Order: sequence, then structure tokens, then C-alpha cells
Amino acid sequence: MKTAYIDNEAFEIVEGETVLSFIRRFKAKELVPTLCDAPNLDPFGSCRVCSVEIALSKDGPVKTMASCHTPVAEGQYIYTSTEAVKALRKNIIELVLTDHPLDCLTCEVNGNCELQTVAAQVGIREVRYPEGDTHLDKTKDLSHPYMTSDLSKCINCYRCVRACDEVQGEFVLSMAGRGFDSHIIKGLDQSFMESDCVSCGACSQACPTSAISDVFQSKAIQATDTTRTICTYCGVGCNLEVATTNGKILSITAPYDAEVNQGHTCLKGRYAFKFYDHPERLDSPMIKRNGEFEKVSWEEVYDYITERFKYFKAEFGPDSLAGISSSRCTNEENYLMQKFFRAVINTNNIDGCARVCHSPTALGMQRTYGTGAATNSIDDLKDTNCIMVIGANPTDAHPVTGAKLKQFAMKSDNVCIVIDPRRTELARYATHHLALRPGTNVALLNMMIYYIITEGHVDKSFIESRTEGYEAFEKEILNIDLDALEAVTGVDRNDVKAAALAYATAPNAMSFHGLGVTEHSQGTFTVMQIADLALLTGNIGRRGVGVNPLRGQNNVQGSADMGVQPHQGAGYLDVTNDEVNKRYNEFYGVTVPKEIGYKIPEMFEAALDGKLKAIWIIGEDVVQTDPNTKKVIRALEATDLVIVQELFMTETAKYADVILPGASFLEKSGTFTNGERRVQAVRQVVEPIPGSKPDGQIIVDIMNRMGYPQPDYTPDGMLEEISQIVPFFAGIRWERLGKNGLQWPVAEDGTDTKILHQNEFKRGKGYFEYNAFRETMELQDHAKDYPYILTTNRELEHYNCGAMTRRTANEKILSDDYLMINPEDAKTHLIHEGDYVCVESPRGKVDVKARITDEVKPGILSTTFHFPEIMINLITGDIHDSEAKCPEYKVVAVRIRKSKGKYKKQLV
Repeated sequence: MKTAYIDNEAFEIVEGETVLSFIRRFKAKELVPTLCDAPNLDPFGSCRVCSVEIALSKDGPVKTMASCHTPVAEGQYIYTSTEAVKALRKNIIELVLTDHPLDCLTCEVNGNCELQTVAAQVGIREVRYPEGDTHLDKTKDLSHPYMTSDLSKCINCYRCVRACDEVQGEFVLSMAGRGFDSHIIKGLDQSFMESDCVSCGACSQACPTSAISDVFQSKAIQATDTTRTICTYCGVGCNLEVATTNGKILSITAPYDAEVNQGHTCLKGRYAFKFYDHPERLDSPMIKRNGEFEKVSWEEVYDYITERFKYFKAEFGPDSLAGISSSRCTNEENYLMQKFFRAVINTNNIDGCARVCHSPTALGMQRTYGTGAATNSIDDLKDTNCIMVIGANPTDAHPVTGAKLKQFAMKSDNVCIVIDPRRTELARYATHHLALRPGTNVALLNMMIYYIITEGHVDKSFIESRTEGYEAFEKEILNIDLDALEAVTGVDRNDVKAAALAYATAPNAMSFHGLGVTEHSQGTFTVMQIADLALLTGNIGRRGVGVNPLRGQNNVQGSADMGVQPHQGAGYLDVTNDEVNKRYNEFYGVTVPKEIGYKIPEMFEAALDGKLKAIWIIGEDVVQTDPNTKKVIRALEATDLVIVQELFMTETAKYADVILPGASFLEKSGTFTNGERRVQAVRQVVEPIPGSKPDGQIIVDIMNRMGYPQPDYTPDGMLEEISQIVPFFAGIRWERLGKNGLQWPVAEDGTDTKILHQNEFKRGKGYFEYNAFRETMELQDHAKDYPYILTTNRELEHYNCGAMTRRTANEKILSDDYLMINPEDAKTHLIHEGDYVCVESPRGKVDVKARITDEVKPGILSTTFHFPEIMINLITGDIHDSEAKCPEYKVVAVRIRKSKGKYKKQLV
């Protein structure tokens, strides 16, 4: 055991530790004050406030050194509070204060100033030196809706610059000038709004003096409580610390000890929370009578729903009812929703966003590995040499993970492969960017696999010991037509070869994929190819490798785990299997159905055919987000009873017969499961707004009204039930989740799993299956008359249909959807930046503003879908993935022309 001494007391050291971290492991944090140090930043050593004296022997000569970046070594004697050290610290702080507003010592308002705290720690009551003037005449930057700067308070500690560089990787902040003229600038000495700032708030959280702060920060000092919970937006699963007082939310910050986000968030997680008490929140159940919504009591609405459900079930059978659950709800609520339809209604007509957007991931990985979830953790980026990102723009859609991927890509020794039609932000840093034509993922990946095989870079021992089906797979691959695939993808074969060999020859390679993989007619096959690439090269079953889907909504993984799909119940158990059916029957105490239920598009078809009489939709705005909006509306209008459980009057809610006001993530408890299988505790921060209820309790109430006894909703009680039926939740208990959750599968003793498939696959052996490229019917049928390909994307500022983010100040940052169009195409159609473009498909047309950019190739268009005023899904079609029925949002045949302005949409 190696030891060093703190004030003559021996303690064990850890390899690679700094003196400061060594001291803090055993002594009070306040023993050695700091200013430039921050938990999530690399040691920097600019302020020297953390100086200590170090000797190499007990009686040896001492040397004063900054503890934050000095490595601790065996036998060191570290003295933290000698008179010389205390005098040095005091003198440093006095000098800092001379160029800082001197009211810092007496200020009672700014409770976020670490300089004030450190000044008190070192014993300063007044400053002996004359006041400087470098802090004067600094204009405040009030341009941003969330972030402000008052650089008169800046002490040049570089923490904001380092946070922008090391955490976000944006490089917006820097230091200009020299000596006494040194000062922080944004971009080219711009305001926040003029610069390339992405509003993540990392600089605000890092700043020790509030020289950069957020608009909620001054309120945060009034907080009487803080609650740790999980973000409601994307599938990264960031931990949040929510400050409150008197039941009102004041601010949100990110805890440094969070394994997922380590003190970092995006602007949505940190700032976009004011939707929770927005004036437009639904605050009463409503029933539509004579075409108008009437507010009613909970008792009346429960009676109405129960009566109608019982009638439809008795008169038309259980399959005349269906449910759509929500990936924004907790695991427990999703579990209850599928239980309601299976055990109470007696139908498997239950579906949700998890199956809509990532069903090809689940199905493709289940076919190949036996488990349809991420094989590794994001933390494994520390141990990989190569990343392949396909069909994803993580810096916008999964910003905290995206920042980590960007940091990885920027390091010169790392290999980054980006496969995407757009030149995304990550593509700019990529070693290889393969800008393929949308819809040709299968063609390009077959080319990559071909080169790995023909160049002799397969892992033969892994294939022989842990896989099956390889011989037939290899035979098919070797017969592909490279000329045809090169032509259809639009990517030079030499570029494909270089990327393939980079992936195959890396000691460790990880892949990440998103909706640009799954939302295609061949989405399942693409996922299987990505999984096959890992099998082919042995990149599975250890740290730094694997196949890792990037989940779009916060609980996509969890809602699928809980059985929100028509073919698999809770725990991915096959509803048609006799043994599974027997298990469900015994557990639920009723006979549950064995027939596969309707997927969402099949629900709409059944409604149009008069077979579906009632649908209960929780937290999904299908009118705005599902393809072919006019068809969706016709289906809802053809359904006798449409129940919408929501936070706001969404586009879908307008077509409801009954509205139930649910609760936001801040108003309830439960669990979310992030994209790396991490089950984390969502803790209630405030009470639900008057008139609303937690979604889980609403489901429980209706279950009881329907005659099925179900205890009141509690997260611990529901987890106890789930652990008995979902095999990989066996050891999950509310009290075991702690701060950072557990990654399933979790054994009964609470041991979780960081890496899947280490020794064997869930299905036994990994499975190779060849699938040839086939052109989507969308282009086969319509490309002649509609020659452009439109694909969809998300923007950083908004989330999905925008129901939450459009009711925050995010709308001041981005207030409209836009169409990305290549300069050549814009010139052909006489379109200029900001012009409205009429985009027409065989289903309809929309008008959207042009953003002219070479980020897309000629012939390719890309647009966002956050604003109902545009309603992009008026033009998307009915083509789905051939295996999992996931909509093909990413390939839409369209034609374009310059328009005079917004076209008045015809929704029906």
C-alpha cells in the first residue's frame, strides 16, 4: 500500500490522483480553497489559491505548489494550512478583489459567488490594495433569454472557457487581450445570441462569480429545497438538481456526481422547464358535447369512460378498443397502461412511440443477439478507438452524449466514421463522412461488409466460436454488385472501403445509430447489418465496443421494456407463446389474449374500416408526429370514442371526445430507462397543478372502475410488481436505485450489468443474415413526378412536436421550422434564404422557410417538424419498415417551387 501524508497523517494514495483530490478524499473540502478548479474540468492551475506546501520527507525542505494539478506521490508530506500558505492565499484573493467590484465582501444578494466564500475562508474583511479599474465600463449582455453576462465580475479564472471547450466542445468563449487588458469574449466579441453558443449553460454553472450566469440563478439562492430527478427530453437520461421554494421551481442545475451527465445538460434540460406551470396547461377533465369541450369532474369523466368502454367491449368485442402509451411517461405508468388493455380489456391492441420510432432496433438486435437494447455504456467512449455514427445527429438530438462523441472525434488519434446524408456537426470532425443518398443504408453497409471480408479483416475465432449462419452470409456478400451499390448510394467505393477498414482494424470500435437508421423501409435490416459488423470484427461483449442505439425520447427504452407493443408483453415476452400466456394469466389473475394486436398504423386502418370504436392516447400527438396527417385525422374522426391524456391542447387533443389532464415529469415519481439500459429514479419535485393527476393514478382509477383491483399508484409498489414479471428487473427496487440507477438486467441481489453478451448471446449464438438492398416503394412509385428526396431532422432547441419547448423561452431562440436546400437547387428554383418554399408530395403540400446550405447534397432536402403551423407530416407517407412497421419518415418523394407565403393547410 502506497501512502502519503496530510498534515503528518498517513493515507493511502490512488494512482494518477492529484494532491487536491487526495486531500479531498480524506479531509473537508473547505480545507483547501479553490477558484479555478471545478469537478468536471481538467486541472488548470491559474489561480494558485489551492497552493499547499509539499516535502519529500518529514523534515525535508518544503516547496509551495498548486495542489489541483500536482500529482500525489508516495512518501510526500503535504501541509495544507501553514502560516506561509494561509498568507499566500489571502494575498492572492486580495489581489483578485482589487479588480473586482468591492461590494463582493458585503453583498447579500449574490449567493452564487465563490469568490465571496473563499474570501471569508481565508479571513479577508477588507482589501489593503487600491481598487483597480479593469472591471469598470463592462457592458452587460442581456441578449439571451436564459443567459446573461456581467464581465465586470470576471476574475479570469478560465472556468467558463474550459467548460465551453472541455464539456460542450463548442469553443465559443475565449480570452482576448494581454495583461490587465485580458477579458473573456464570445465568438468574435459578440453577444450570446450573435455567437455560436448552444445555450447549454456549462459556462454559467462553472463560473465562480456570476460573471456569466443564467436568468434563474439569482432566484436559486432563495431555494429552500432541491430534488434530484431525471430529464424529460431525450434518451440520454441526464440527472437534474431542481431548486424549489413554496412549491415553485426556481432553477435547474446538473449534479457533478451523475454518471450519465457529470454536471452537464443541454439547454432543454437546464432551462426549458417553464412549461410545467404554463397558463395553457390542461387543468380539468373535459367531455366534448355538441362540438365543444365542457369541463367536468373526475368522477363524471371516470363514469363516462367506464360506461363507454364496457359498452364497446360487450357489443363489439375487446379488439374494438386500443391504446397508445407514451415514452414520456414513467416505466410504471407504461406498465399499467399495457396491463390495463391486456388484463382488463382483454386485447393486445397496445402500442406506442417506442415501437414507432425504434422497433427496427429492438427487432433487428433481437434477431441477431437475442436482446434489443444497447450493449454498452456511453462511458465506454473512454476505452474505444473508433466510433461509427450512422443515421444520427447527436449534437442536436442527444446533446450531452453528442458533446462526448464530438470530444472523442476531435482527438487526433481517434477514428470517427459518420454515415449520414447531411453534413452534421459531428461529420465536420469525422475521419470518414459517407454522405449517402437517403434510404440506401443497406446498400452502403453491404459494401462495407464486403471490403472487411475480402481484405481479410474478419475475426475468424470469434465467428467460429460465437456465431452461426456466417458461411451463407459470406457467400451472398461476395456476390453483391459493387457498381450498382456505388451508384445507388452516391458514395465512392474507395471512401466506403477506407471507412470499413478503419472500423475493422481498430482495436475497439463502437457504433451508434439513430432514427436515420430505423425510419426506413429497410430499417430492421440495417440494424441487423450494424449488429453483423460487430460480430464480423469481434466488436461485442467487452468495454469500448458494441452496438448502441441513441433513443429519441426520454423513456423509449423503458416503454418497450414494459410491454407497450402488440406482440410482446412486459419483459419482451412473446404474447403468442403458450408458456408465456400461462405465466401472464397466473400473474394477472385473468385470461390474457394470445393474438397479436394492432400496431398504430393498423389501429388507424381498423378505425377507417369501422372496426375500432375507442382509442385511449396518452402523451402522443399523433396528428402532428405520425405520418400522413390527413389519414390520421380521418381515422380519429371515424373512431366513436377518442380519449387523449395530455398536458396541453395538442393537435391530437383537438380531435378528442374526452380529455384527461395528466402530470409532467416534475409532478410525479417513477423511473425512466435511458438509452444505455439505466433505470433511474424520477422524483416528484412539485405537486401536480390543480385539476390534473399523475398519469399512473388515472390508469389505476379506471382499472378499479372497470372492476379490476389495482392498488394506488406508487413507484416503489409498482416496481415491486414489475420485478416479479419482467425478468431483467428482478433485482430492481426503488430504494436500490440511489443517485445513478441500475443498468438492466439486474440480478435479484441488486447486481446490475454494464456490458451485455460478454460470454454468450441471449439467443445462444450471434446470427448472421444477409439482406439485399431494395429501393423503397415511395421512390419506385413517385420519383418520376416528385424528383426530390425529403428527409426529416430535429433541432437542438426543440423536442419532438414542440408541445413543451414551444411553451418556454426556447421559442425566442428558434421560432419556426425550416427547409435545408442545396444552393444549386435553390438557384434552379430562384429560391433565396428565408423565402417560403412549397414542398409537395402525393399526399399534400406545406410551405416552409428556406435555409440554403451545402450541408445537404443537390436533390436532397431536410426539414424539422417541431411547429404545428407547418405540419410537415401532411406530406409524409404510409410506407413502413417491412418487418417492424416503423414509418419511413426519412424518405419522402417531393417536388418544390418558390411560394408567395405560407399555404393555408387543408387538414381534412
